[in-house]
Amino acid sequence: MSPVDTLPQLVLILGVALVAALLVGFLRLPAVAGFMLAGAVIGPSGLGLVGDVHAVELLAEIGVILLLFTIGLEFSLKRLRTIARLVAIGGALQVGLTSVVAVGVARALGQSTARGILIGFLIALSSTAIVLRGLSERGETDAPHGRFTIGALIFQDLCVVPMMLLIPILATVEHSGSLDVLAVSGDLALALGKAAGFVVIALAAGRYVVPPVLRRVDAARSREVFLIAILVMCAGVAILTALVGLSLALGAFLAGVLLADGSYGQRAMSNVLPLRDLLTTIFFLSLGLLFDVRVIRDHPELIAGLFAAMFLGKGLIATLACLAMGFPSRVAWLAGVGLAQFGEFGFVLAREAQAAGLLPEADAKALLTAGLLTMFVTPLAMRIGPHISAGARLLAPLERLLGARSVDDADASGATALKGHVIIGGYGVGGRLLADALRQLQMPYVVLELDAEAVRRAPPADSVYLGDVTSAEALEHAHLVDAAAVVLLLTDGAASRQAIATIRSLTHTIPIVVRARRLSEHTELRALGASDVVSEELEGGIETLARVLRLRATPANLMAALVRGAREAHGETARRISLPRNRKGEVDELAELKVESIAVPPHSPALGQPLPPSAALVIALRRGSDLIEAPTDVVLASGDVLYVVGPRPAAYALAARIDPNVGDPREASAPIPVAPA
Repeated sequence: MSPVDTLPQLVLILGVALVAALLVGFLRLPAVAGFMLAGAVIGPSGLGLVGDVHAVELLAEIGVILLLFTIGLEFSLKRLRTIARLVAIGGALQVGLTSVVAVGVARALGQSTARGILIGFLIALSSTAIVLRGLSERGETDAPHGRFTIGALIFQDLCVVPMMLLIPILATVEHSGSLDVLAVSGDLALALGKAAGFVVIALAAGRYVVPPVLRRVDAARSREVFLIAILVMCAGVAILTALVGLSLALGAFLAGVLLADGSYGQRAMSNVLPLRDLLTTIFFLSLGLLFDVRVIRDHPELIAGLFAAMFLGKGLIATLACLAMGFPSRVAWLAGVGLAQFGEFGFVLAREAQAAGLLPEADAKALLTAGLLTMFVTPLAMRIGPHISAGARLLAPLERLLGARSVDDADASGATALKGHVIIGGYGVGGRLLADALRQLQMPYVVLELDAEAVRRAPPADSVYLGDVTSAEALEHAHLVDAAAVVLLLTDGAASRQAIATIRSLTHTIPIVVRARRLSEHTELRALGASDVVSEELEGGIETLARVLRLRATPANLMAALVRGAREAHGETARRISLPRNRKGEVDELAELKVESIAVPPHSPALGQPLPPSAALVIALRRGSDLIEAPTDVVLASGDVLYVVGPRPAAYALAARIDPNVGDPREASAPIPVAPA
């Protein structure tokens, strides 16, 4: 097709994407589902506005490559090593169990073993693009269910190579009934060896070749040159992986991982994001174009059965695999929802199987139609899944099979250890910092964490137990009614909301401190019953403000007023933080002496008066360009800046006497700036 014919269809697709994006945004529906639905409406079996699906396939495939590339940029080799066990064991369980069950069902329905194995391959694969897009949008790539899901997806992509190699072999068995075991074993070993060798070479290149090349590119100081270099690297690694039998998408992911370990990862991300978003939109629309409503009309019972087998059966198997890895029921439930759909590579395998004569066209159409339906409902399921607790409750009895320390162990250790304690939900960076501080202060606490691996790695002194803070049973075992406070430090916003609701159903008095990503969540969380909401967005902004003011040597009272004003502007009252004196006296009190700067405002009650008496020592006074050392007989004037030294409470008290509007400067969230030399 000529560009003149292709361009109108491309413009139509982008226009429909725009309308779909606006519509799903208005209806608060997942964007991916909207794009797929729009593609189905304008596709060959819908209004027929786009008749040639192949015209957009190239752009759609590039979109998937860029999506996987940016997902890789969010990882690093170090982070990838942390989920290696999930990739190897969790992925093998999910793919293996799904394939075995599919073969059994296919045989029971009268299909041959070879075709049953093929169907197992097709159903075992999930949609990397849809799932990773959903996890990224919800900020759940680091959540326990996100890590398991990503590990399973990586393993699935690695399995595409042997699956592709086995299709002609299965076709031979289907038609002739014979099989050369030695030849098959040799082909598989050679393919896997080539793939492993390429990965090793790519890792070495990422460490020793890519950084100096990018430094040369960066020296050009050209955004265009840098973007071209990044795209060449992404496409080059993807093509090389395809040449050794791996998927293009896996190669793009590997290219992103290689860049993530260097200093250019974030810059590459910002350059590629606009292009990625455009092309992935075309990809999701192209999936909708493949949908054929006539297949549903002609075979409704068959499609319904296949849909249930794929989405419900495969989701259940993925859930069981996650449970077998030691995760609690809530994590397993969410992982099962995320992995329940058909995958993009299923279309590739089905096409190869049709060409080899292993899969009849009618069967392929039925499988792909049911698969597209599972892909369509996945974004919706991932959105509502965290709010459906019934699935997790049904799985709860299986949690006793886990090998990690359960919160029941904390209950069994005696009630005396769990009175007046703090219950911490989540053992990420924030949870570890809080647990460490409470342990040093000899304050009792217990941590409930969903990641079994994190629980196993935690030292016993940290009182970290496997448990779901959204579960009433887990909270009761953690002695919620005897606790002093609950702190929720979860990466899953839906889990935080559910935990607050559960806690408030058990007690209305215990304080709940919850961390939220966005300031917009503050009102909803407070309405649910949170006592205090710490917004990462607001606190990060205030901390940045305080540090910039400190760098600019802003006087203490002015900085405190600005910080308090910033909080009040966003509906937050200033926090009063009292730091207790070290009870063992290890810290020298001289360490508390700081040089502080205090500006005298025009409205100060101290104007025209000598220095107020204070426990802090005024060592200098700046008036205009003059610096008066050790001032004693001066009379304060507007614009004077005092430099004082002494314990911080004394300096704060002096600042309050000079500028009463500042209140108690201990409400500032950052240290008082050191005066300039």
